[in-house]
Amino acid sequence: MNPLATELNQDLEKNAPKVLSMLGSVGKNLFFPKGILSQSAEAKEKAHKFNATIGIATEEGRTMYIPSIMESVTGIPARSALRYAPSFGVPELRQAWQKLLFQKNPSLQGKVISLPIVSQAITHGISVFGDMWMDAGDVLVLPDKFWGNYNLILSVRRGVRLSHYTLFNDQGGFNLEAFEAKVKEEAAKNDKITVMLNFPNNPSGYTPTKEEAAAIAKILTEVAEAGTFVLAVSDDAYFGLFYDDACAKESIFAQLADASENLIAVKLDGATKEDFVWGLRVGFITYGTKIPGDPAPVYNALERKTAGAVRGSISNASHLSQSIVLKAMESKSYDEERKQKRDILQARAVEVKRVLDDPKFAGAWDVYPFNSGYFMCLKLKTVDAETLRVHLLDKYGVGLISLGPTDLRVAFSCLEEKDVQELFDIVLAGIKDLEKG
Repeated sequence: MNPLATELNQDLEKNAPKVLSMLGSVGKNLFFPKGILSQSAEAKEKAHKFNATIGIATEEGRTMYIPSIMESVTGIPARSALRYAPSFGVPELRQAWQKLLFQKNPSLQGKVISLPIVSQAITHGISVFGDMWMDAGDVLVLPDKFWGNYNLILSVRRGVRLSHYTLFNDQGGFNLEAFEAKVKEEAAKNDKITVMLNFPNNPSGYTPTKEEAAAIAKILTEVAEAGTFVLAVSDDAYFGLFYDDACAKESIFAQLADASENLIAVKLDGATKEDFVWGLRVGFITYGTKIPGDPAPVYNALERKTAGAVRGSISNASHLSQSIVLKAMESKSYDEERKQKRDILQARAVEVKRVLDDPKFAGAWDVYPFNSGYFMCLKLKTVDAETLRVHLLDKYGVGLISLGPTDLRVAFSCLEEKDVQELFDIVLAGIKDLEKG
């Protein structure tokens, strides 16, 4: 094991030994290298005459660039657009995002969490999480309605076992009974379990109510306190896009961040959906846990190991993307601009609910609960979802996503409010076509 990894592990052993126990085999061996990076950092501070350490090109003391590249970048200097960013992320952006976490999640007040590490969006964040915490054969608890990339990243690439529970109960709410049964079933068989909490849920568009979120946190805390290590991962990709007063407006991460020494809360979020910048690929990885000793060396160790995972995979997330997001966050109109776009999505969600209340659809499908995010799902009653998807595409030029034999996902995020009625009328027409044979 590298001496730097050993040093970080010793810090964890001294201040939070249970955190060390929860790390995966790769996580225990991860570290942030010194070498060229640390030498370059020292040179940046002290090399007042010549600094020939880092692998970029300069010209007359400034970042070298091609004018035809920089003419597409307005208001951001070449040093913030073209240079490598730190593997940890741009420091000012990390601090700004952490500050925003406390603002958006009042329950975090008084709690100590890590400084976010910047990932290349949440997809990369999940991959880094897998490097840090999961080994082949470990279990991941998640609902029967889930984002398919969890399977590709964690199961296919890392050999993690997926264990599902039914997301919704018969009353149209979060299935707490099934969730608790599955968590306790896996806790009885494993020393450590990982639970994926993806709300607003992709593909269903559901966020638990405040009462359901509190119950989820209580179940996980009780299982942890009973002796099972719990990694509670909040995939908050669509955070903030809430369209119902009853649904929880805070991440479950806030309730779990200091719940138990046996529980580590991990928050995966980003500007991707929250700021409508999908292609910029700016995400964050944040940790919270109950630490009996000094939290500073614990979070320092986790941040350095996580940055080591970033360094060992993509080196660093895009500096230009981080600079664009940071500049937007510093704008006085940032909050109002985001609200305007959220209001548009909320109006579309309300229109979808209004249209689907029409009794004429009752024989064709049931509507899964939705109150947030980008999506909603239909449960088809009479035809196969994939057959209908292809038929709608071929005959009507309408594209939707089929999920298994009965479920059809509609992304109202990319559907104009005025087109909602026509879309569902076409889906119904397509079903009737297939029923006639």
